[in-house]
Amino acid sequence: MESNTTDAAAQIVAKIGGPENILSLTHCATRLRFELADAGKVDTAGLDAIPEVLGAVPQSGDRFQVVIGGAVQTVFTQIMNLPSMAAVNTGESDADVKARERAKARGKIAWLDAFFEYLSDSFRPLLGVLLGASLIIAFAAVLDAFGVIDFRSADKPAGWVFWDAMWRSVFYFLPIMVAFNAAKKLNVDPWLGATIMGALMTPEFLSLSKAVTTVCTTNPTLQTQSCVADIFGIPMQLNDYGGQVFVPLMMVPLLALVYRFLKKVFPESVQMVFVPFFSMLVMIPVTAFLIGPLGIWIGNGLGAGLAWMNTNAPFVFAILIPLIYPFLVPLGLHWPLNALMLMNIQTLGYDFIQGPMGAWNFACFGATAGVLFISAREKDIQMRQTASGALAAGLLGGISEPSLYGIHLRFKRIYPRMLIGCGVGGLIIGILGGVKTSAFAFTSLLTIPVFNPIWIYGIAIAAAFATSMILVIISDYRTPEQKAEFHAARAQAEADLALQAATETGPVSHSAGGTATLVATTVIAAPAAGRIVALADVKDKVFASKALGEGVGILPTEGRIVAPVAGTVLTAAETGHAFGIKTDDGVEVLVHVGIDTVRMAGAGFDVQVAANQRVEVGEPLVLVDFAAVAQAGFDPTTIVVVTNTLALTAVTPHPVGEVQAGAGVIDVTC
Repeated sequence: MESNTTDAAAQIVAKIGGPENILSLTHCATRLRFELADAGKVDTAGLDAIPEVLGAVPQSGDRFQVVIGGAVQTVFTQIMNLPSMAAVNTGESDADVKARERAKARGKIAWLDAFFEYLSDSFRPLLGVLLGASLIIAFAAVLDAFGVIDFRSADKPAGWVFWDAMWRSVFYFLPIMVAFNAAKKLNVDPWLGATIMGALMTPEFLSLSKAVTTVCTTNPTLQTQSCVADIFGIPMQLNDYGGQVFVPLMMVPLLALVYRFLKKVFPESVQMVFVPFFSMLVMIPVTAFLIGPLGIWIGNGLGAGLAWMNTNAPFVFAILIPLIYPFLVPLGLHWPLNALMLMNIQTLGYDFIQGPMGAWNFACFGATAGVLFISAREKDIQMRQTASGALAAGLLGGISEPSLYGIHLRFKRIYPRMLIGCGVGGLIIGILGGVKTSAFAFTSLLTIPVFNPIWIYGIAIAAAFATSMILVIISDYRTPEQKAEFHAARAQAEADLALQAATETGPVSHSAGGTATLVATTVIAAPAAGRIVALADVKDKVFASKALGEGVGILPTEGRIVAPVAGTVLTAAETGHAFGIKTDDGVEVLVHVGIDTVRMAGAGFDVQVAANQRVEVGEPLVLVDFAAVAQAGFDPTTIVVVTNTLALTAVTPHPVGEVQAGAGVIDVTC
């Protein structure tokens, strides 16, 4: 069986247009659901010819469904295990959402889009070590808060000096790491970018401030020292480049130009030696004399501008920062602000941006908590898992991306509620006088102690979290249409699973005396009076394709829907739109009342039976107000299909015509 499904998996991928045509793939209880780059590339006839495929059903846009039946999980797993599918995501992941959001802007201002991609990709690989360093800081800050150790003392014990080295290793050498990633992004030897930045951080370079010919002056206002060294008769401003990120971000694009020029000049046989040599010979002096001081000047200027706003309009600043972050992060525009935070710590000894930013982060996490509450209440397993992971990453790691890309950008109702939480948190910080920190830390529960005053920060983030969470819980994160879609999908999945379980159980028979007998089902009756409609003419592509079995549609003239066969009710949807019944000899019948009527959420449907209940032919299943169905704009056509058609000898629907409830509409030969 595994070999067959493996072959089928490979064939399905080939007929769907190949791995490169698949943007995402998910599955429900019976169907593979593809999101394609181009649905026009699908070989529908080829898919239908695959034995394991019960039907190929195009959807709106570039979506496509392949009906498999009970083996869908096995086929899905085999597809995802194909080597060619390694780059395809199962469903819409965080990265998928991010890529789609960025694609909206792509092409409008291409250079701007490329610029922020460059910034984002220069920092993103460092998230892990940045998070690790911030937690090391947080641990020391907690001990400082409880008076165990004076974290800021100049003469603290050697052990805690070593502890500082553990986290400072990340922030001090951050320019080298950023240069590595930036060079890699621009297709330059990343070690070359790292080496050029590293040259400005060597003990030899730092010792230039003590050279005999070096002149140092002190700024009386800022009390900062500025030194100029004499390098072969040329003055060079000296700076401590530890933690400076603007310099590598400015240096690498110029390095890329030099690097590509040198690769054109030198033959391939000697590029390994001379391209790095001349790149270093050119770019290290250019960076030291020009780019380095310029980067420091720009960073200081931007920091000074924000510092001016924080000083002169702190109330506005505290509210503005958390309100703009939800729009900056999806496009990677927050990285310049992160760079400014590092610059502030390096030059001022503290940062004033991270406190208000924490209000945004906790508003974000609060919205996710609201989604988790609703998904747990409604037993939405997939969303509950997504929200649980995102909330854990947020509260423990300060990472907002799983929440933002995995949930918030997918549901438009979340953003307005989250923004209110951002505003509330920023408002509290503004009113109470602001928050500062002397360390770059991801804003999580574990890093609360690094903020000062801690009580202001704690109140602000708690209010931001609670506001967003409560608003999401009260008003839901989904539109009415999305809620109806979820309930429809769940009802369909329950029906499919019940019918699948029935298939595996096999025929069950009963007799009045308790002795098993087998009475063959030969006729399936009409569940309501009305007019028989050919299944191919039903306005539901899945049913019309006969992917779920042979059958008929009935345009009912009455609202009393009855059992078309005697047997056990395997599933009875709470919304009243679908019922699965299995006869004593194993015939499986699905009665689907109306098309898309699940979106009515049970309004106008009075369910008369429950799962595992035994029914006889003509016994009421549901009473339906078809006037309400029509008023809601849904098709009342009631569909009756034999879902295990392929396991039976023959299933023959009756021709189009008028029919009374209880009269035969499908002949069955077991």
